[in-house]
Amino acid sequence: MKSPSIRQATLGVCLLASAVSFNATAQAEPDLAKGQADAALCAACHQADGSGMNIPNADSWPRLAGLDAGYMVQQLQDFKSGKRQNISMQPFAQMLDEQQMINVSAWFASLPAPAAVASSDSYPAEQLARGEQLATTGDWNNYIVPCSTCHGPDNLGAGSVFPAIAGQHFGYIRDQLQNWQQDKRDNDPQQLMAAIAKRMTSDDIQAVAAWLSSQPGAVAPQQTP
Repeated sequence: MKSPSIRQATLGVCLLASAVSFNATAQAEPDLAKGQADAALCAACHQADGSGMNIPNADSWPRLAGLDAGYMVQQLQDFKSGKRQNISMQPFAQMLDEQQMINVSAWFASLPAPAAVASSDSYPAEQLARGEQLATTGDWNNYIVPCSTCHGPDNLGAGSVFPAIAGQHFGYIRDQLQNWQQDKRDNDPQQLMAAIAKRMTSDDIQAVAAWLSSQPGAVAPQQTP
């Protein structure tokens, strides 16, 4: 059967990328107070609480609250170096030195992730069902592995390489998948995301973005008996 081998190969790349991240040089200690101050630069788009913003049929800015700090540092570094392109983010990243990147990333990481950024009522049931399939079990007939293989249980992130995508804005997920599909973004490990995105249809991208945006961005607290 083809599916186990694809899953194993993808999982191997995910584990290797995570191991490389884990063994990376330790970062300096963050200063949350300074991070909060520097985060004022980000509030216009990402909001003061890091919740981001999604304007239907227009721009979308990702939620940063609760994301892994190491992941955010890496993205800021990539924006600053030009490895990741974004006309809005690059000027801001150029303004930050390494310590400021660590501080502001730690600040946003310390903020609570939202329960969800969109209601499931916002999308057709059939679209949500397809999105859930792609995110949780994949589509082996089209060589699409589930998002959770790398992004972790419930797609809440795995280390500093694979960010939480549950509870992320529809427009941001859609745009990033399209960017990978069109070779406009390539700062993912072993071009793993590009390979997967190119196997997805436009409807697939819309569906998985819809379902992920309607999911909680953090594990729900346990109820006291």
